[in-house]
Amino acid sequence: MRFCHFFWLILCLAACNTNKFMQTSNYPSANSFLDTLLKAHSEALGPIYNDPGKYRLQVIYTRIDRDAQNRPHFQDYFFRLDTSQYFYPASTVKLPAIALALEKLNDLNIPELDMHTPMFTDSLSGITSAVLADSSAENGLPSVAQYIKKILLVSDNDAFNRLYEFIGQQSFNESLWAKGYPNTQIRHRVGISGVDAEENRHTNAITFRRNGQVLYQQPARYSSIVFSPRHDRMGKSYYNDQHELVNSPMDASMKNRVPLSDLHSMLRSIIFPESVTKQQRFRLNESDYRYLYHCMSAQPEESVWPSYDTIEYHHNYVKFLLFGGEKQHSEPKDVRIFNKPGWAYGFLTDVAYIADFSHKVEFMLSATVYVNDDGILSDEHYQFETTGEPFMKALGAIIYQYELQRKKQYLPDLSRFMMEYGRSSK
Repeated sequence: MRFCHFFWLILCLAACNTNKFMQTSNYPSANSFLDTLLKAHSEALGPIYNDPGKYRLQVIYTRIDRDAQNRPHFQDYFFRLDTSQYFYPASTVKLPAIALALEKLNDLNIPELDMHTPMFTDSLSGITSAVLADSSAENGLPSVAQYIKKILLVSDNDAFNRLYEFIGQQSFNESLWAKGYPNTQIRHRVGISGVDAEENRHTNAITFRRNGQVLYQQPARYSSIVFSPRHDRMGKSYYNDQHELVNSPMDASMKNRVPLSDLHSMLRSIIFPESVTKQQRFRLNESDYRYLYHCMSAQPEESVWPSYDTIEYHHNYVKFLLFGGEKQHSEPKDVRIFNKPGWAYGFLTDVAYIADFSHKVEFMLSATVYVNDDGILSDEHYQFETTGEPFMKALGAIIYQYELQRKKQYLPDLSRFMMEYGRSSK
């Protein structure tokens, strides 16, 4: 779909709206507002909206209004939000990982130790190998900064696992629980088969070294944390590690769990740290935020280190809400999406802050859907491209066009989120 076709869709959606959705006062209650707005565009939203129970649909939309001092004020709207309904969070767990890794570096408060300091990881027998070099980095060395970049540009699994090992399973969970996320459980690495729950309690020894000098050494650690028991299940059957079909739901009680409301709040803590309490805020500095905003909103082809194959890692590889994960460059050039998605086992989730610098539009939008018609897990017969991604695109377009027409007393100053992109920015 080309640029003009994108705006044709926006105009068509706008034509379906009534004036009551275009005002800044006298809104219906939070839940009925979003329900009514989506219902007005049910045809564009397709089968997922028409059968939300089957697709386990959940949506959070946050409207943002600025005051005269440019301070943001938030109104949250929910559609079928249910913290008790399990969905596999997949790579969305990488969002808190990047924040906690930076927070840990800041808390260590060691001179010369920062996100760019070379980070060397020892092997852990039978679990993960050592990392002593990184050919994707300009200096050939691994670092927290390089791992963060690869996570946010293409959702790299190994990069997350190395941050998981640096943070440690126990600290990972206790830090999130202390910030007000008691229902979140980060229990395992991602993208590695054959590593069980007990093995995921073990994390590797790590050394930070610059110019031959050891700045910080972390021994191999074991997490003794006690998780609250769960009874989560997924699908109707699944293939196990021996590729045998098991005709019963998959036990997900030992898998990662992050409710959509927690992911949405974590994103807000990163994008608008001044809007949350000190307890909930990640302990980051301004340099951290600038780096995160750049990597969250950049496209794979705008990176030199790493340099990606843009056929596989195309323009919108990790941009689902509004852009639909489409390979074509159909989106307005002044719109940037600051997000972290995840997709696995038929679950597709995206949490995003979307900014249009030309039209002074900003909003937060998070959604999760389950697109697995046969109910079989690990058979790779999921409907991400045919059902999930078109829904995410349409949902983002509906909220975006609503925001384009919504009257605001004060237009936002979005300069904090404006970045320089292009391959020269690395």
